[in-house]
Amino acid sequence: MDDSGIKKQNWDITETEVFLDILKNLDMKKCRDGRKVRNHKVFTMAYNKMFAAGYHRTVDQLKFRWKLLKSTYYKVKRDPNSPALNKVNGWFRYEKAMVEIMDAEQSVVEVEVNHSRNNSDDGETSSLHWTQPCEESTSRSPDATNNVQAQSMLQVKMEPQLKVGFIGAGNMAFGIAKGILSGDFIPGNIKVSAPSSRNLDKFEELGIAVTHSNVEVVCWSDVVFIAVKPHLIYVVLNEISRYVTDRHIVVSVAAGVTLAALEQLLPDSSVIIRLMPNLPCVVQEGALLFARGSHAKQEDANLLRSLLHRCGLVEEGPEDWIDIHTGLSGSGVAFVYLFAEALAEGAVKMGMPSALANTIASQTVLGAGRLLRDSGKHPAQLRSEVCTPGGTTIFGLHSLEQGGVRAATMSAVESATNRAKELGLKSTAMK
Repeated sequence: MDDSGIKKQNWDITETEVFLDILKNLDMKKCRDGRKVRNHKVFTMAYNKMFAAGYHRTVDQLKFRWKLLKSTYYKVKRDPNSPALNKVNGWFRYEKAMVEIMDAEQSVVEVEVNHSRNNSDDGETSSLHWTQPCEESTSRSPDATNNVQAQSMLQVKMEPQLKVGFIGAGNMAFGIAKGILSGDFIPGNIKVSAPSSRNLDKFEELGIAVTHSNVEVVCWSDVVFIAVKPHLIYVVLNEISRYVTDRHIVVSVAAGVTLAALEQLLPDSSVIIRLMPNLPCVVQEGALLFARGSHAKQEDANLLRSLLHRCGLVEEGPEDWIDIHTGLSGSGVAFVYLFAEALAEGAVKMGMPSALANTIASQTVLGAGRLLRDSGKHPAQLRSEVCTPGGTTIFGLHSLEQGGVRAATMSAVESATNRAKELGLKSTAMK
């Protein structure tokens, strides 16, 4: 693709924020060649993480976007009122991340940049001004250096990369997998099984190995996510039970299936955790709640948190809360979509084009959710802050209350929670 083709690519604000967050969190040690940070390695790693996050940009497009952001950063730094601000939509949203990337440990960065500029032999030295680890000022004897290298090699051998398996290839499994991959986890350490190939293609696109053998996944993995429908739990666990060992952590995301039922179907002393995620894990904004089985220790919970922290909010609670969480957040996502759809349709009724109405409705839901989460205020307090006496909002809220939206929403959570419990009872009865 030539430069003109690269420049025509449109970036929205959210995509740029994801890109900067990826650059900010890259492990620069993996991109170094001697003392230099290599452009190709940096942007190839960024490309893989952007792809895992659902954004399909070429390496050249990522380089060009960074070039524009870096240029704007320097221009705005020299002149806060620079016309360059008008060329980058949403700059105020990016400024904090750019400062963190460009200005952190400035003295060290400048030394590294100057060294790179004066010693570049292939033109591939990175234009990213990353902070690099300072080299030791004191000299080391060869023996001391060898000891450090040996200890480093030993540490790597003592901490092998965790292997994660998924039995089931539905939306929940895909959401969790994408969330895991948004961190430093590599696709080669994930394997997914499903009886048909219908849903496996999307995992393969992420570089994840796929198979039709559940047993293969269990034998290969350290952590196994059981992501199948509740009525299939007995069949699946009966198939894999003999292959589950003390080294496994079995994580069930089957709605309604209790820890007691899982422990009856798996070998004694099996480490079992019951987890309920939701679909926004795909964009690292999920809400996940888990409960430990009788043999799962705190260290097992910590490992699961570490694995899933990129998926969104991860909380632990008593098992009684899991079915409630299913109704609140697992199913609640669909309730929010319904409300967003109704918001947009109201705007269409009043004359706004459908595409624009849907875009604004989705941004309204996103903005309201972030403000609710980040402010720490009760929803009622934020709602009252929007209302003014005799204003538009209080009239609209009156209509919602007349329509019973509050009672209907509470009933929806209650119904979904009860249904989750019913599904669990049916799956247990099938044994």
